[in-house]
Amino acid sequence: MSGWLVTLLMWGVTYAARFVGLSLGGLNLPPFWLAFLRFVPVSVFAALIVPDVLGSPEWARRLIGAVVGGALLWRTRNLALGILGGFAAYWAARMLGA
Repeated sequence: MSGWLVTLLMWGVTYAARFVGLSLGGLNLPPFWLAFLRFVPVSVFAALIVPDVLGSPEWARRLIGAVVGGALLWRTRNLALGILGGFAAYWAARMLGA
């Protein structure tokens, strides 16, 4: 299978999934689903961070970055600030030799 065909198929699947998600904008969801969807960003953040932290030989530095990033995300609810703060803490720990 060629790379272009794989890219085209990936685009089609991604576009269809996002189209369905965006078309739900006018839909009034029950309170259960609204409460359920509030935890999706935190779940995605944890799914991205935890395997990378625990599977690394420099897990201590990465754990510092993950804790700082998670705390920033929790307090500010700003994903970009959490990611940037986590990277800054990781690099600070790396420069200090922690």
